[in-house]
Parts: sequence; C-alpha cells; structure tokens
Amino acid sequence: MEGGYFLTYFLISIALITSSNNWNSVSAARPSAGETNTEFIRTSCKSTTYPNLCFSSLSSRSNAIGVSPQLLAQESLSVSLETAQSTSAMMLKLAHSQGMTPREVGAMRDCVEELSDTVSGIKKSLGEMKELRGKDFDLKMSDIQTWVSAALTDEDTCTEGFAGKVMNGKVKTVVREKILEVAHMTSNALALINRLAALHG
Repeated sequence: MEGGYFLTYFLISIALITSSNNWNSVSAARPSAGETNTEFIRTSCKSTTYPNLCFSSLSSRSNAIGVSPQLLAQESLSVSLETAQSTSAMMLKLAHSQGMTPREVGAMRDCVEELSDTVSGIKKSLGEMKELRGKDFDLKMSDIQTWVSAALTDEDTCTEGFAGKVMNGKVKTVVREKILEVAHMTSNALALINRLAALHG
C-alpha cells in the first residue's frame, strides 16, 4: 500500500509544482483578450502533468468551456468520471469472461470496488463544482480537492492489486493501461482545480 500512497502524493505534488511553475501570477493565468476557446484550453493544459492528454480530452468540449477556468475544471472532472465509469464497466465484463482464474477475478472485483469509490468522489466534486460561488468558495474548493485526491488514491490502490500477481499478460496490460488513463485524467483535473483555486485566491 505504501507504494500507492507515495505515487498519489507524487502526482499531487507534481500537479501543484507544475501549476506553480507555469502560472507565476494570478494575472498570467487569466484568459488573454481575444484568446479563442481552443487556445485557452491548450494554454491552460500546460499547467497539468499530462498536457497532451489534457488537450486531446477537452478540446472537443471547447464550446461548453469557453474561456472559463471553472468550466474547464468542471469539464475535466466530467471526462475523468466518464473514463472511470467506462473502465469499471470494462473490468466487470472481463471479470465475467471465461478463462479468468479466481485470483484474476478477485483482483478485478477489488479494482471495480476502488473505481466505485473514485466515481463517487468525482461525482461529489462535480456537484460541488457547480455550486462553487459566494462566501463558501474556499470551503467547497477544499472539499473538492480532498475528494479528487482521494480518487487518485483509489486508482493507485487498484493498480497495486495487480502488482506481482500471476495474471494473463494481455489482461494485465489492458487493465493497467486503462487504470493509468483514469489516474492521469484525474491528475490533470486536480491540477486544473488547483489552478482555479489559485485564481480565486
């Protein structure tokens, strides 16, 4: 478990450090006059740990995002949620497929349970994000950051469930890639949430 927690804190630290390095001031992080929606997303994604993934996953939502840092963070959470849900569904299907050993099925089910916690945390964060205004901004933002950080921990725990276990190589590779995708999406969402918090501060 210690490795999972280390990876979580590493991802969170990188998200914070990268955000700080790319946005040396609040004014630098604000949308530039005349900046297009797509340019805004590309520039904002530079504050994340995985900027290419960030841009590719959010550019199709440019009309919904506009040049709003809050809507950008909100859509990033939505992408993370959708990815976690589709990954969980895929793993449930794999767990019921023929040829899986009891150990593999157990690891799959444990991972699905962790992903369920991830989905729950991201859903709560999305709900809070939509109400993120007024005097309770800082309190709500703190809750969102806590829930998304916890979601990262759940994803790391899921990945650890396959470490060192005798599993079908192809299955292990597919599952690990999907979980890492969810983790990277969530890491990017956390970076954009931290950026939004810095803008408000």
